[in-house]
Amino acid sequence: MAWDTEATKRRILDAASAEFATHGPDGTTVERIAGAAGVNKERVYNYFGGKRELFARVLRDELATVAQALPVSSFAEEDIGEYAGRVYDYHLEHPELGRLLRWEGLAFDAEVPDEEQRREYYGYKTAAVVAGQRAGVVAEEIDPDHMVFLILSLAGWWSSVPQVARMLTGPDTDAERARRRDSVVRAARRIARPD
Repeated sequence: MAWDTEATKRRILDAASAEFATHGPDGTTVERIAGAAGVNKERVYNYFGGKRELFARVLRDELATVAQALPVSSFAEEDIGEYAGRVYDYHLEHPELGRLLRWEGLAFDAEVPDEEQRREYYGYKTAAVVAGQRAGVVAEEIDPDHMVFLILSLAGWWSSVPQVARMLTGPDTDAERARRRDSVVRAARRIARPD
């Protein structure tokens, strides 16, 4: 029977994503990832190198997934509030992305893996704000890069600190999630609205 290399890599990446999201790059072991994936740890090293390289790959894959799920080209054409709502939904459904980004911030003192590539990705979001500003539908008082950061923070922080959200706004029910999403959409529109 032939070995399915791609399926094995996928199992390793899935196991690594779960482990890194829970324990961070420093608290995770290759042995635990290998055990969760049902492979020996040498296979992990052979396919992905060391733990840092594997963490970078997991985060790269997660960011590629979110980029495909939440494309944006111009806030002259797309409502920034609805975009913020979609970002909120994504983080609610995929809290591991926020956890991985927080662990990355704790584990890396300086430049993070794939930083140049990721700057380019965020540059597309900034360009979408610029397009909205040029069309007169997005406020110019806030610099485009800051606008992107504010919108992403507004939408993603609910899933980043669910305990704070619960303490402030109550249990995480469907009705409360809808209320939070509505607040995100309205707040993003208000932040971006030109005076």
